[in-house]
Amino acid sequence: MTLRFAVLGSPIAHSRSPLLHRAAFDVLSADAEYGRAELVEGQLAAYIEGLDAVWRGLSLTMPLKEDGLALADDVDEVARLSAAANTLLLTSRDGRRRVSAFNTDVFGMVRALTEAGVGEVRHALVLGGGATARSAAVAAAQLGAEHLDVVVRDPSRAEGVAAVARDAGLTVDVHPLATAGDDLRPDLTVSTLPGGTGADQRIAGWAATSSGALLDVAYDPWPSPLAALWTRAGSIAVSGLDMLLHQAVAQQRIWWNGDPLIPLSDEDAVTAAMRSAVAAA
Repeated sequence: MTLRFAVLGSPIAHSRSPLLHRAAFDVLSADAEYGRAELVEGQLAAYIEGLDAVWRGLSLTMPLKEDGLALADDVDEVARLSAAANTLLLTSRDGRRRVSAFNTDVFGMVRALTEAGVGEVRHALVLGGGATARSAAVAAAQLGAEHLDVVVRDPSRAEGVAAVARDAGLTVDVHPLATAGDDLRPDLTVSTLPGGTGADQRIAGWAATSSGALLDVAYDPWPSPLAALWTRAGSIAVSGLDMLLHQAVAQQRIWWNGDPLIPLSDEDAVTAAMRSAVAAA
């Protein structure tokens, strides 16, 4: 039986997830297919209802990460804490489909940063106020952060991120992008803004060695405007493609082992194949 998987969201045509997961399936010799489907908010439940028993897993991107939580039978602790699910595991129990929700974005961020040499963090800054920003707050806490600055255009949009950060044990300050001061000097900056959206023009003063590392979830094109600022300052700039790679490895763990913390049998080879697949794209 060929198992089926897909990435869902909108927009979805640009997604590298099919490349990553098909490469993994090849290494694992898995009889599996991975596709994509354009879905907007509110369409996920009906989509899942229409799937048959060959479906095993789904990757969720914007704007479905909250919808995935709402319909899940089981939610893992990281997804609960971040109030966002980017991975669904579909199983059957007593003849009924069961949906388990996970968040592998946090794993992907932490792994990408540690792989790039980013060590312990005390003061982090997140640009943006959506689901990925909430995951960044949890990732910062896992890296040891004690304080988080949240920078957004509209401070009212930061309420969810601030709440998640406090639940993760961080103190929080929220700053409007238009007036945020150049005195902010975090150990780690995570931008969750698509393509930077011009934020580099406002925060050029933060791109100094004392600002620590940058993880920009944007990766096409690379370097992003923000990454170029950090690189010119001699600081570490980590691409969102590295985050995407590592969160996909955790998704593979979930789909085959049922747990994001249990490594794959040939994980080094899977990771290498995934990296090669997106590098060649």
